[in-house]
Amino acid sequence: MKNVTVTMDDRVAEWARLEAARRNTSVSRLVGEILAEKMRHDDAYERAMREWLERDLSFTSDGRPYPKRDEIYAERLDRFR
Repeated sequence: MKNVTVTMDDRVAEWARLEAARRNTSVSRLVGEILAEKMRHDDAYERAMREWLERDLSFTSDGRPYPKRDEIYAERLDRFR
C-alpha cells in the first residue's frame, strides 16, 4: 500500500471524519475505499461503452421500406387526442 497526502476543503475533511467514524474506519481507509469504488465504476462503464460501440449495427429489412416516424408513434399519439 502507498501512503499519500491529500489536501481538501475543511468542510470535506469534517464530512470525511464523520463518515469514517460512522463506518468505524479511518479517513485514510474511507478515502481508499471511495477511490477504489470509483475506479471499479469507471472501469465497468468504459467496458460497457466499448462493448456497445463494438456491436453489430447491421439493420436489415425484408425488402419493405422502414416505417416512418409518424407510423411508429401513431398509436401512442392517438391515446392523447
